[in-house]
Amino acid sequence: MKNTYQPRVCSAKLNLLKINRLIAVVGLLFFAACKKDSPAVTKTTTGTDTTHTGTGTGTGTGTGTGTGTGTGTGTGTVIDTLTPSKVAVAALDDEVNTFMTTYNVPAVSVAITKGEKLVYLKAYGVSDKSKGTKAVISDRYRLASCSKQFTAVAIMKLLDQGKIKLSDKVFGDGAILGKTYGTKAYGLHITDITVDELLHHTSGGWGNSVNDPMFSNPTMTTAELITWTLDNRPLDHVPGSNYDYSNFGYCILGRVIEKITGQTYAEAVKTLVLTPIGITDMTIGGNTLADKQTKEVTYYGQSGENPYAYNITRMDAHGGWVATAADLARFLVYIDKFPVRPDILTSASLNTMYTGSTANAAYGCGWAIAGNNYFHQGSLPGTATEQARLDNGFNFVFLTNTRSFVANFDSNLDQIFWKAFAKNPTWATEDLFLK
Repeated sequence: MKNTYQPRVCSAKLNLLKINRLIAVVGLLFFAACKKDSPAVTKTTTGTDTTHTGTGTGTGTGTGTGTGTGTGTGTGTVIDTLTPSKVAVAALDDEVNTFMTTYNVPAVSVAITKGEKLVYLKAYGVSDKSKGTKAVISDRYRLASCSKQFTAVAIMKLLDQGKIKLSDKVFGDGAILGKTYGTKAYGLHITDITVDELLHHTSGGWGNSVNDPMFSNPTMTTAELITWTLDNRPLDHVPGSNYDYSNFGYCILGRVIEKITGQTYAEAVKTLVLTPIGITDMTIGGNTLADKQTKEVTYYGQSGENPYAYNITRMDAHGGWVATAADLARFLVYIDKFPVRPDILTSASLNTMYTGSTANAAYGCGWAIAGNNYFHQGSLPGTATEQARLDNGFNFVFLTNTRSFVANFDSNLDQIFWKAFAKNPTWATEDLFLK
């Protein structure tokens, strides 16, 4: 199908990811801007190791309480009282401030882990310009496409529990969703789509390159939109043969999770992923300024964008989560394959999640891949985010309340960490997760 995006509504931004100063280049992933909830993008990074870290989830040995992030419940759950970093890392602060000035960013929230310790947690700028409200570490931000990793981990958890196979078919007789959606006979190859192909964006259609259905029919419910798409949008390729980043594919995965668990998508992710690792403050966001969640920042559009014009709630499984930077840092250290904190997934499932497809070796199940480094960016009007797992033992998270179309915005968001890292700063030795 022909791409009908209007000028400046969507642009493809390609950056090269460099490992050990331009040694390796990963495959290209398209960044769909403006209306689109973006995929991960490849980036130019500098420093001794230039890929991003993910983390695993795990449980503690007891039940803990915390005044900063909440009270832990359930055996093995530990909740930490979080405090912002007391000692500034000047190199990082300089890079954040430069980025904010260059791209007119009101607020940035940063969380960095090293060796699975939270070594930097800081908020910059103002969360609400009209009120002059100072940004704080408990501020919550829309995650945009950094929501997809929570969906992927929930699927992997169901895989570990033996409740799903990645080879399971999604639509049609005997499939997970059966014929729940659609009013017509399914089009060619739709009944061949598997869970694995949805995770890898290789379902054969419904991608950003041909107008992702998630950004059509804004008044439809999720069920209505899926039915409309199945009835009206045939596949462009045989499933498994072509990579095309699809928010709609992850919307379907949300319904798969609901079908298997008998819970709403949000409750299922909380049960499977968030509660076991002590995250209590995440939620699905609202659509309008009046729908703003408690402790959520205000979003600001640039280039004429309205950050409150889209159906964020309907984006739940691909772009709807709202969270703090500390939430994402905690998520990462429990799925990173490092030994300090026990991962919430088995080694086999982690390896599967971080493995690309035949169609695109650089994108796994919800994660962009560069060697042993895993990362993702998110982008919506008023939102730009990134979370990254690095093989050098660092993880980082950046959340903002705007996005810009000025050149290199997305790559320079990523470069904040690497430019600071190249200056070899001294990081805290204490674990802010435990403060």
